[in-house]
Amino acid sequence: MERTLILVKPDGVQRALAGEIIARFERRGLKLIGMKFIQMSTKLAEQHYADHKGKVFYSSLVEYITSGPVVAMAWEGKDAINAARNTIGATNPAAAAAGTIRGDLGMEIGRNLVHGSDEPQNGIKEVTLFFAEEELVNWERVTDVWICE
Repeated sequence: MERTLILVKPDGVQRALAGEIIARFERRGLKLIGMKFIQMSTKLAEQHYADHKGKVFYSSLVEYITSGPVVAMAWEGKDAINAARNTIGATNPAAAAAGTIRGDLGMEIGRNLVHGSDEPQNGIKEVTLFFAEEELVNWERVTDVWICE
């Protein structure tokens, strides 16, 4: 099973959309294996966005993600990265399809509500960055046989 990190960013938390966002991933069929409500430190933000270091928007990205609490979640499922990214929608909410989180709830790219891992290797890396293995719950969901063959 593939893992992905999903963050409800500070704007999603401030707008009280965390429950709506969590529900969309549950309805999609992904399985929640870890969740915590945190105030991200600058150090963690810099590690998380290390691939963007040196880019024009890097410092504002770190400042934004540390500006308020986030909901950090680890989700698991068959092709979890693609399923999550399709649920999230395009980075720019103005270009995101209706029915996606960003398409339905977002207004602009600087406040796009949610982060999702972009590829399987990053899913592993990002989940490991935010969660110790003992914080993740390996559990059997009775509906799994009705979600995937």
